[in-house]
Amino acid sequence: MIPVSAPKCPFHSYHRDGAMRVDGNYGGTTSYEPNRHSEWQEQPDYSEPPLAISGDAQKFDFREDDHDYYSQPGNLFRMFSTEEKQRLLENTARALGPASKVVRDRHVANCTKADAAYGEGVARALEAFLAEHK
Repeated sequence: MIPVSAPKCPFHSYHRDGAMRVDGNYGGTTSYEPNRHSEWQEQPDYSEPPLAISGDAQKFDFREDDHDYYSQPGNLFRMFSTEEKQRLLENTARALGPASKVVRDRHVANCTKADAAYGEGVARALEAFLAEHK
């Protein structure tokens, strides 16, 4: 923050970027969870307490009830026309091309879980993109 806007007492905020940041801004630290670096782990002991509305409302942990992350994207991919699929694959390759090999491989694996043709298409599009941008 700009020194005049900075708090007098240090505090630990996980907010990044935003207007008037002039410090290190956590550098290249990963800022989302879950992540492969084991940073920013969820801490259930510090979750919001229940909020009385007309009964108790609590945080919903979608992971308890939802273990299917691949049907919806697979169904969407299968709905696309050939041209739409091609645009998706090319756009994905352009966006993912600069990422590390580990990230690219994980994304292809996730796409394959949604639909084998989706994963194969992303892999082929990535190969073409990387060959073109050596």
